[in-house]
Amino acid sequence: ATTTRAMTTTATTATHRSCAVSRARGASMRGRRAMRAPCAEPEWKVKQREQDAAISAEEDAVRGRVREVLESINASSSSSGVASGAATVGAGAGAGAAGDARSALMDKVKRATASLEYGLVERETEVRLLLLAACCGEHLLLLGPPGTAKSELGRRLSALCDGGLFFERLLTRFSVPEELFGPLSMRGLENDQYVRQIDGYLPTANVAFVDEIFKANSAILNSLLTILNERLFDNGSERINVPLLCLVGASNELPESEELDALYDRFLLRSSVEQVSAAGLGKLLALKGETAIGARAGGAGEATVVLRPEDFSNIRYEAAENTTVPSNVIELISDLRTFLQEKCEPPVYVSDRRLLKAVQLLRVAAYTNGRDEVSEFDTLLLTNVLWQRPSESVMIKDWILERLAQDRGTKQVQYLLAGLFGRACRADGDTDECKQLLKEASSLRQVLTSQLNSLRGAQGGSLPALREHLWLSPADASRAAQTLGPMFSKVRTNLENLLEETLTLEVALERNTEPHILALLMPNYWADFIRSGPIEDVAPLGQASP
Repeated sequence: ATTTRAMTTTATTATHRSCAVSRARGASMRGRRAMRAPCAEPEWKVKQREQDAAISAEEDAVRGRVREVLESINASSSSSGVASGAATVGAGAGAGAAGDARSALMDKVKRATASLEYGLVERETEVRLLLLAACCGEHLLLLGPPGTAKSELGRRLSALCDGGLFFERLLTRFSVPEELFGPLSMRGLENDQYVRQIDGYLPTANVAFVDEIFKANSAILNSLLTILNERLFDNGSERINVPLLCLVGASNELPESEELDALYDRFLLRSSVEQVSAAGLGKLLALKGETAIGARAGGAGEATVVLRPEDFSNIRYEAAENTTVPSNVIELISDLRTFLQEKCEPPVYVSDRRLLKAVQLLRVAAYTNGRDEVSEFDTLLLTNVLWQRPSESVMIKDWILERLAQDRGTKQVQYLLAGLFGRACRADGDTDECKQLLKEASSLRQVLTSQLNSLRGAQGGSLPALREHLWLSPADASRAAQTLGPMFSKVRTNLENLLEETLTLEVALERNTEPHILALLMPNYWADFIRSGPIEDVAPLGQASP
């Protein structure tokens, strides 16, 4: 037993010693490993971390500048309500506010429109067309049955003109020139002179209303055409200037003979006037006082406005000098004419003169709305310009709305941006090429900004560019907005993404950002460039410059 206890004690002691030795060896090995551990990371890892930090800093700098410019563009667009598109990446956005004269003109047009509308029911479109015709120095044709306030519109326009002379006549097939141009001068005949007494007749009128205009015979047509187009009248051997601002022609029917085609073409603006609808009949029958018996513009309780004949002519000339027609609007008008003349049955003929005057009308519409550029929305006015038969106006409006609802060239812009991105990658710091690319990217950004500004508020079917348009009636603007609003919301999102990508490229070019950082900023364009670019261009671009 004693021997057994001694053996056990010895074994236990040996075990403790063995554990102690193991712990000592473990501590010694950990100490040696700690002594062998390096004091710093490998140099390649340090350089990689520094490079990653520099890349991240450049990415943050570019994205930060893009956010600043976007905020500036949005603020400028919200404050001005017009397409500026003139902000530069280096200097920030610059907004051009409308001058006091332009603001005063817009206010005068609004008050004149309200004065003309006073006491009329469902004649908002005709009122605006009449005032627009006067501003353009053109004439308005009203087609419709008797008793639809056609002559009343002409009288109201005359009442707005300071000192304007109003002339009114009803033509028949037996009307003679004396009814329009004045009787022959008896004293002139005694002196062998064929002259007329024109005072108080059409050659001296500022505003005229001629009912049953297409009953004019050949004895009247020649002189009437010269007055309408050239504002000239041949009185004997003397050619005198006619102060005619606008002539309102009315008819129950379209012209039947070819000799009246030239007269028909002289009326740039046309409108089919219908009876008051069942919905508006109650309002019409509820009129009382002076409005019920045909009061003139500016009746009781309404503000009046006086316009001089020179005010109208000044609008026309200032619009021609100060407004531009962008290429997309020109293309739209050209395509519309092609559609009408080549794809419609029967074809709708649009003369060169009518098309040229239509563009000038769009300039006036843009100018009076406080813009320096014609908008695609202005082309909705062509609904009352290009038709030959009233039924064609609906077809023209549908075509324009369908054209406006297209993707507005977002695919083309994306294609152009991809091309600029590829050239920027290949330029790889080339100063001259980068300057050219920066200029092209800036132009592309201005185009996108202009398109976005035209779509501001395209949410819930609301389009301020339509709702606040001076020459579109509230009903017409509302119907167009309901049609275009949902589509424009989607288009606007695409345009906003393209604008951000264009700004990213523009800022990167300005900062001379390297291609491999561009790849991180615009990964989709980089992937497309890698797939489609030549291998000799793509191979070296994934490496940073030494």
